[in-house]
Amino acid sequence: MKDYYDLLGVKKGASDADIKTAYRKLAMKYHPDRNKGDKTAEDKFKEINEAYAVLSDAEKRQQYDMFGADGFRQRFSQDDIFRGTDFSSIFSEMGFGGDIFDQLFGGARGGQRRSGGFGGGQNPFGGFGGGAGAGYQAMKGQDLETAVTVPFDLAFRGGKQRLTLQRQDGGRISVDVTVPAGIESGKKLRLTGKGGPGPGGGAPGDLYVVVNVAPHPTFTRNGENLEVNAQIGLTEALLGTTVTVPTMDEAKQLKVPAGMSPGKKMRIKGYGFPCMGKSGKGDLYVKIDVTLPKSLSDEQRSLVEQLRETGL
Repeated sequence: MKDYYDLLGVKKGASDADIKTAYRKLAMKYHPDRNKGDKTAEDKFKEINEAYAVLSDAEKRQQYDMFGADGFRQRFSQDDIFRGTDFSSIFSEMGFGGDIFDQLFGGARGGQRRSGGFGGGQNPFGGFGGGAGAGYQAMKGQDLETAVTVPFDLAFRGGKQRLTLQRQDGGRISVDVTVPAGIESGKKLRLTGKGGPGPGGGAPGDLYVVVNVAPHPTFTRNGENLEVNAQIGLTEALLGTTVTVPTMDEAKQLKVPAGMSPGKKMRIKGYGFPCMGKSGKGDLYVKIDVTLPKSLSDEQRSLVEQLRETGL
């Protein structure tokens, strides 16, 4: 299957005006009225008309960019491709009279004429694959999957956010995503109707968003629990102290008992991550780090030596 952009000689990001100009130039060159009896020109004319029918329509072009040539043709019938493209008006503007489709294909075409220049479910542009026909059946579009990274705070509190997602074709699409409170990395969110289009007018598929939660500079997450570090000095570890501990909501005062060992964890109940789909939260674990001085003054050294003499 040839690439539609290549057929028209334009780049993938070409504007609508560039596509129209390229098409009209090629249509004028390969039109059967100017190439009597030239089968090669006739085939080329059919190809560029199919390419233009897709790339001149914003929705069809988006789907073509998403799935590529082969994937697009698997999902769209000929009837879908040409529906809505008024070739008769285009050729009339270019100065070509008569019914070009009759000239190319001949024979009666029963049924009501469509704006695309053909009717009765019969596609005059033969040779490009099976057409839909009257018995074409509507099908649900393909489900798609993408990944997105959400801020730690959004995963904690939940809420709506407009996110820009990467499509399979490398393009991007903006959607509103409702992120539930407590979501963790690896969970999937389903956006109904945001997937691939439904062939034959069927319902679109769904878009599944795999969520990754960005790390936090202060907190470490372990399931529904959080962990944070608290620094105390040597004498505070020996004598006990009270430290101010950050949480995701508000600072808390934590009483550290005397004789605290470095690396020991203390728990603040109910200040962890929300339990997704349930009530309540996990716990916050505070890891106590004892900071030792890099150097001592003469007075400090003397006092420490006295402590050592006492057996401490």
